[in-house]
Amino acid sequence: MLRALFRPRPRQLPGPRPPGAALAHADRLCLSLAGRAVLCGVDLTVRAGELLALVGPNGAGKSTLLAALAADLPATDGGVRIDGRPAASWPPAELALRRAVLPQSAGLSFPFPVEEVVRMGRAPWAGTERADDDGRAVADAMAATEVGGFAARPFPSLSGGERARVALARVLAQRTPLLLLDEPTAALDLRHQELVLRICRERAAAGCGVVVVLHDLGLAAAYADRAAVLHDGRIAADGPPSRVFTEELLSRVYRQPVEVLAHPGTGAPLIIPKRPPSGPA
Repeated sequence: MLRALFRPRPRQLPGPRPPGAALAHADRLCLSLAGRAVLCGVDLTVRAGELLALVGPNGAGKSTLLAALAADLPATDGGVRIDGRPAASWPPAELALRRAVLPQSAGLSFPFPVEEVVRMGRAPWAGTERADDDGRAVADAMAATEVGGFAARPFPSLSGGERARVALARVLAQRTPLLLLDEPTAALDLRHQELVLRICRERAAAGCGVVVVLHDLGLAAAYADRAAVLHDGRIAADGPPSRVFTEELLSRVYRQPVEVLAHPGTGAPLIIPKRPPSGPA
Protein backbone atom coordinates (compact mmCIF):
# COMPACT_ATOMS: atom_id res chain seq x y z
CA MET A 1 0.00 0.00 0.00
CA LEU A 2 2.71 2.49 1.04
CA ARG A 3 4.87 1.49 -1.93
CA ALA A 4 1.99 2.17 -4.32
CA LEU A 5 1.26 5.49 -2.59
CA PHE A 6 4.81 6.80 -2.92
CA ARG A 7 5.68 5.24 -6.29
CA PRO A 8 7.05 7.96 -8.63
CA ARG A 9 4.64 9.07 -11.31
CA PRO A 10 5.65 7.80 -14.74
CA ARG A 11 7.23 10.53 -16.82
CA GLN A 12 5.64 11.68 -20.04
CA LEU A 13 8.33 11.10 -22.66
CA PRO A 14 8.56 13.57 -25.55
CA GLY A 15 7.70 12.23 -28.97
CA PRO A 16 8.74 13.40 -32.45
CA ARG A 17 7.65 16.90 -33.48
CA PRO A 18 6.54 17.83 -36.99
CA PRO A 19 8.75 20.36 -38.79
CA GLY A 20 7.85 23.86 -37.74
CA ALA A 21 6.23 22.85 -34.44
CA ALA A 22 6.87 25.34 -31.64
CA LEU A 23 9.27 23.84 -29.08
CA ALA A 24 9.72 27.02 -27.04
CA HIS A 25 8.02 30.39 -27.14
CA ALA A 26 8.71 33.67 -25.36
CA ASP A 27 5.63 35.89 -25.14
CA ARG A 28 6.20 39.57 -24.27
CA LEU A 29 9.03 38.34 -22.05
CA CYS A 30 10.51 40.81 -19.58
CA LEU A 31 13.26 39.85 -17.18
CA SER A 32 15.18 41.85 -14.59
CA LEU A 33 18.38 40.91 -12.79
CA ALA A 34 19.58 42.73 -9.67
CA GLY A 35 16.94 45.37 -10.25
CA ARG A 36 18.03 46.07 -13.83
CA ALA A 37 15.77 45.35 -16.81
CA VAL A 38 17.69 42.98 -19.11
CA LEU A 39 14.90 41.86 -21.45
CA CYS A 40 11.90 43.97 -22.41
CA GLY A 41 8.89 42.65 -24.34
CA VAL A 42 10.65 39.85 -26.23
CA ASP A 43 8.55 37.68 -28.55
CA LEU A 44 10.38 34.70 -30.01
CA THR A 45 9.48 31.17 -31.14
CA VAL A 46 11.90 28.27 -31.54
CA ARG A 47 10.66 25.70 -34.04
CA ALA A 48 11.47 22.06 -34.77
CA GLY A 49 13.86 21.65 -37.68
CA GLU A 50 15.37 25.13 -37.29
CA LEU A 51 18.73 26.56 -36.31
CA LEU A 52 18.22 29.95 -34.68
CA ALA A 53 21.19 32.22 -33.90
CA LEU A 54 20.97 34.83 -31.16
CA VAL A 55 23.38 37.64 -31.98
CA GLY A 56 24.04 41.14 -30.70
CA PRO A 57 26.62 43.16 -28.79
CA ASN A 58 27.83 42.43 -25.29
CA GLY A 59 25.11 43.11 -22.75
CA ALA A 60 22.26 42.90 -25.25
CA GLY A 61 20.58 40.05 -23.32
CA LYS A 62 21.47 37.00 -25.42
CA SER A 63 22.53 34.70 -22.58
CA THR A 64 19.67 35.90 -20.40
CA LEU A 65 17.17 35.11 -23.15
CA LEU A 66 18.70 31.66 -23.60
CA ALA A 67 18.43 31.00 -19.85
CA ALA A 68 14.79 32.13 -19.87
CA LEU A 69 14.03 29.81 -22.80
CA ALA A 70 15.62 27.01 -20.75
CA ALA A 71 13.38 27.87 -17.75
CA ASP A 72 16.54 28.52 -15.74
CA LEU A 73 15.56 32.16 -15.10
CA PRO A 74 11.98 33.18 -14.24
CA ALA A 75 10.25 35.95 -16.15
CA THR A 76 9.52 39.25 -14.45
CA ASP A 77 6.60 39.73 -16.84
CA GLY A 78 5.25 37.83 -19.80
CA GLY A 79 6.33 34.22 -19.98
CA VAL A 80 7.94 31.23 -21.69
CA ARG A 81 6.28 28.05 -22.86
CA ILE A 82 8.18 24.83 -23.53
CA ASP A 83 6.52 22.08 -25.53
CA GLY A 84 3.18 23.89 -25.24
CA ARG A 85 3.18 24.32 -21.45
CA PRO A 86 4.30 27.18 -19.21
CA ALA A 87 7.97 26.54 -18.54
CA ALA A 88 7.55 26.74 -14.76
CA SER A 89 4.89 24.01 -14.79
CA TRP A 90 7.29 21.28 -15.96
CA PRO A 91 8.79 19.15 -13.18
CA PRO A 92 12.60 19.27 -13.44
CA ALA A 93 12.79 15.59 -14.42
CA GLU A 94 10.45 16.11 -17.39
CA LEU A 95 11.98 19.43 -18.37
CA ALA A 96 15.35 17.66 -18.71
CA LEU A 97 13.79 15.31 -21.28
CA ARG A 98 12.76 18.27 -23.44
CA ARG A 99 15.64 20.70 -23.43
CA ALA A 100 19.39 20.45 -23.00
CA VAL A 101 21.49 23.47 -22.09
CA LEU A 102 25.14 24.24 -22.79
CA PRO A 103 26.34 27.09 -20.53
CA GLN A 104 29.16 29.44 -21.45
CA SER A 105 31.65 27.78 -19.12
CA ALA A 106 32.06 24.10 -18.39
CA GLY A 107 33.66 23.35 -15.04
CA LEU A 108 33.80 20.27 -12.82
CA SER A 109 35.31 20.03 -9.35
CA PHE A 110 36.11 16.32 -9.58
CA PRO A 111 38.44 14.62 -12.08
CA PHE A 112 35.81 12.54 -13.86
CA PRO A 113 37.00 10.85 -17.06
CA VAL A 114 35.72 12.41 -20.26
CA GLU A 115 33.45 9.47 -21.08
CA GLU A 116 31.76 9.73 -17.68
CA VAL A 117 31.17 13.45 -18.18
CA VAL A 118 29.44 12.73 -21.50
CA ARG A 119 27.43 9.93 -19.88
CA MET A 120 26.05 12.47 -17.38
CA GLY A 121 23.89 13.72 -20.23
CA ARG A 122 21.93 10.46 -20.06
CA ALA A 123 20.88 10.91 -16.42
CA PRO A 124 17.38 12.26 -17.25
CA TRP A 125 16.52 9.02 -19.07
CA ALA A 126 17.31 6.71 -16.15
CA GLY A 127 14.37 4.46 -15.40
CA THR A 128 12.73 4.96 -18.81
CA GLU A 129 12.71 2.60 -21.77
CA ARG A 130 15.10 4.97 -23.54
CA ALA A 131 17.84 4.21 -21.00
CA ASP A 132 18.67 1.29 -23.30
CA ASP A 133 20.00 3.92 -25.75
CA ASP A 134 22.63 5.20 -23.30
CA GLY A 135 25.64 3.45 -24.83
CA ARG A 136 24.81 4.41 -28.41
CA ALA A 137 23.93 8.00 -27.46
CA VAL A 138 27.24 8.49 -25.63
CA ALA A 139 29.28 6.89 -28.43
CA ASP A 140 27.53 8.95 -31.13
CA ALA A 141 28.00 12.20 -29.22
CA MET A 142 31.69 11.56 -28.62
CA ALA A 143 32.26 10.64 -32.25
CA ALA A 144 30.44 13.74 -33.52
CA THR A 145 32.50 16.09 -31.33
CA GLU A 146 35.77 14.19 -31.90
CA VAL A 147 36.53 13.59 -28.22
CA GLY A 148 36.82 9.80 -28.32
CA GLY A 149 40.60 10.00 -28.53
CA PHE A 150 40.83 11.24 -24.94
CA ALA A 151 37.83 9.44 -23.45
CA ALA A 152 39.82 8.22 -20.42
CA ARG A 153 41.51 11.51 -19.57
CA PRO A 154 40.34 13.48 -16.50
CA PHE A 155 38.17 16.40 -17.52
CA PRO A 156 40.25 19.04 -15.63
CA SER A 157 43.36 18.03 -17.59
CA LEU A 158 41.85 19.13 -20.91
CA SER A 159 42.46 22.37 -22.75
CA GLY A 160 39.68 24.95 -22.89
CA GLY A 161 38.68 23.90 -26.40
CA GLU A 162 38.66 20.23 -25.50
CA ARG A 163 36.48 20.91 -22.47
CA ALA A 164 34.06 22.86 -24.65
CA ARG A 165 33.68 19.93 -27.03
CA VAL A 166 33.18 17.45 -24.16
CA ALA A 167 30.49 19.72 -22.71
CA LEU A 168 28.76 19.80 -26.09
CA ALA A 169 28.99 16.01 -26.31
CA ARG A 170 27.19 15.76 -22.95
CA VAL A 171 24.39 17.95 -24.31
CA LEU A 172 24.13 15.92 -27.51
CA ALA A 173 24.00 12.66 -25.53
CA GLN A 174 20.96 13.99 -23.69
CA ARG A 175 19.01 13.69 -26.97
CA THR A 176 16.33 16.28 -26.32
CA PRO A 177 14.15 17.95 -28.96
CA LEU A 178 15.43 21.41 -27.96
CA LEU A 179 19.12 22.37 -27.73
CA LEU A 180 20.11 25.69 -26.14
CA LEU A 181 23.80 26.46 -26.65
CA ASP A 182 25.52 29.52 -25.20
CA GLU A 183 28.59 30.50 -27.22
CA PRO A 184 29.60 26.92 -28.11
CA THR A 185 32.37 28.12 -30.44
CA ALA A 186 34.00 30.67 -28.10
CA ALA A 187 37.03 28.53 -27.09
CA LEU A 188 37.44 26.67 -30.37
CA ASP A 189 39.85 26.88 -33.26
CA LEU A 190 38.66 27.42 -36.83
CA ARG A 191 38.21 23.73 -37.65
CA HIS A 192 36.18 22.99 -34.54
CA GLN A 193 34.05 26.11 -34.89
CA GLU A 194 32.95 24.77 -38.26
CA LEU A 195 32.50 21.28 -36.80
CA VAL A 196 30.19 22.55 -34.05
CA LEU A 197 28.01 24.54 -36.44
CA ARG A 198 27.78 21.54 -38.78
CA ILE A 199 26.61 19.46 -35.82
CA CYS A 200 23.98 22.11 -35.06
CA ARG A 201 22.79 22.02 -38.66
CA GLU A 202 22.60 18.23 -38.58
CA ARG A 203 20.55 18.27 -35.37
CA ALA A 204 18.16 20.79 -36.90
CA ALA A 205 17.88 18.70 -40.06
CA ALA A 206 17.01 15.71 -37.83
CA GLY A 207 14.05 17.66 -36.40
CA CYS A 208 15.48 19.38 -33.32
CA GLY A 209 15.12 23.05 -32.52
CA VAL A 210 18.60 24.48 -31.97
CA VAL A 211 19.30 27.91 -30.48
CA VAL A 212 22.90 29.15 -30.53
CA VAL A 213 24.29 32.32 -29.00
CA LEU A 214 27.04 33.51 -31.35
CA HIS A 215 29.36 36.49 -31.57
CA ASP A 216 30.69 35.48 -34.99
CA LEU A 217 28.22 36.96 -37.48
CA GLY A 218 29.91 35.06 -40.30
CA LEU A 219 29.09 31.71 -38.67
CA ALA A 220 25.52 32.85 -38.01
CA ALA A 221 25.12 33.96 -41.63
CA ALA A 222 26.58 30.73 -43.01
CA TYR A 223 24.67 28.22 -40.88
CA ALA A 224 21.56 29.69 -39.26
CA ASP A 225 18.07 29.47 -40.73
CA ARG A 226 17.09 32.51 -38.67
CA ALA A 227 18.93 35.16 -36.73
CA ALA A 228 17.43 37.22 -33.91
CA VAL A 229 19.43 40.41 -33.41
CA LEU A 230 19.20 41.65 -29.81
CA HIS A 231 19.77 45.27 -28.89
CA ASP A 232 19.22 46.82 -25.45
CA GLY A 233 17.12 43.88 -24.29
CA ARG A 234 14.80 43.86 -27.30
CA ILE A 235 14.77 42.04 -30.62
CA ALA A 236 15.79 44.55 -33.26
CA ALA A 237 15.28 42.09 -36.14
CA ASP A 238 14.30 38.45 -36.60
CA GLY A 239 14.50 36.53 -39.84
CA PRO A 240 16.86 34.89 -42.34
CA PRO A 241 20.39 36.31 -42.05
CA SER A 242 20.26 37.38 -45.69
CA ARG A 243 17.39 39.71 -44.80
CA VAL A 244 18.26 40.96 -41.32
CA PHE A 245 22.04 41.37 -41.63
CA THR A 246 21.97 44.79 -43.26
CA GLU A 247 24.65 47.45 -43.08
CA GLU A 248 22.27 49.95 -41.48
CA LEU A 249 21.03 47.60 -38.75
CA LEU A 250 24.37 46.05 -37.81
CA SER A 251 26.21 49.38 -37.85
CA ARG A 252 23.59 50.84 -35.51
CA VAL A 253 23.33 47.86 -33.14
CA TYR A 254 27.07 47.27 -32.82
CA ARG A 255 28.01 50.96 -33.01
CA GLN A 256 30.63 49.98 -35.56
CA PRO A 257 30.33 50.79 -39.27
CA VAL A 258 30.25 47.59 -41.34
CA GLU A 259 30.02 46.59 -44.96
CA VAL A 260 27.86 43.61 -45.93
CA LEU A 261 28.92 41.67 -49.03
CA ALA A 262 27.66 38.44 -50.56
CA HIS A 263 29.87 35.37 -50.33
CA PRO A 264 30.95 34.58 -53.91
CA GLY A 265 30.20 30.88 -53.52
CA THR A 266 27.12 30.69 -51.30
CA GLY A 267 25.63 34.17 -51.37
CA ALA A 268 25.58 34.26 -47.56
CA PRO A 269 26.26 37.69 -46.03
CA LEU A 270 29.87 38.54 -45.25
CA ILE A 271 30.15 41.22 -42.56
CA ILE A 272 33.32 43.30 -42.72
CA PRO A 273 34.09 46.13 -40.26
CA LYS A 274 34.94 49.42 -41.93
CA ARG A 275 38.44 50.41 -40.84
CA PRO A 276 40.51 53.51 -41.49
CA PRO A 277 43.25 53.15 -44.09
CA SER A 278 46.47 51.77 -42.68
CA GLY A 279 50.01 52.04 -43.84
CA PRO A 280 53.15 54.12 -43.39
CA ALA A 281 52.56 57.75 -42.49
